[in-house]
Amino acid sequence: MAEKVVKLGIRREPGFLYFLRGSDIYKTPMKRAGGPSAAGKAEKVASGNFTREEGYLYFLDANGDVSRAKRAVGGQKRKKTTAKKPAAKQTTAKKPAAKKPAAKKTTAKKPAAKKPAKKTTTKAKRKT
Repeated sequence: MAEKVVKLGIRREPGFLYFLRGSDIYKTPMKRAGGPSAAGKAEKVASGNFTREEGYLYFLDANGDVSRAKRAVGGQKRKKTTAKKPAAKQTTAKKPAAKKPAAKKTTAKKPAAKKPAKKTTTKAKRKT
C-alpha cells in the first residue's frame, strides 16, 4: 500500500503530534482538556528534502520515516441504479372525510365517601 520516500528514523516523544509541512517534519504539543492552547508552538524536527507529487498522501509512518500512499480521490464508487419512473396516478374524485360527532365531556365521578361504621350491640349489654 505505502511506499517509503525518505528514511529518517525519527523517535517520537509521548505527548507530541508529528506532521508534515511541505517536505519538513514538525512536532507540536498535544492539546489537553482544560490546558492552554498549543497553537503556534510547532518546532521543526527534520528536513525531508523530497518533492511531493500530486495524488499521494504523505505521512510519518511507525518507523519514523516519511511514506506515501495513493490518495483515494472521490471516495468509494457507488453502484449504478436505474432511475425508476414514477407510478401513474389515477384521477378519482375523493370523498370528503366523514365528520365524527364531538366527544361528550364527562366529569370524573368522585368515589362515595365512606360512612362511619355502625356500632353493634353486644349481648353483654342486655337490659337487666
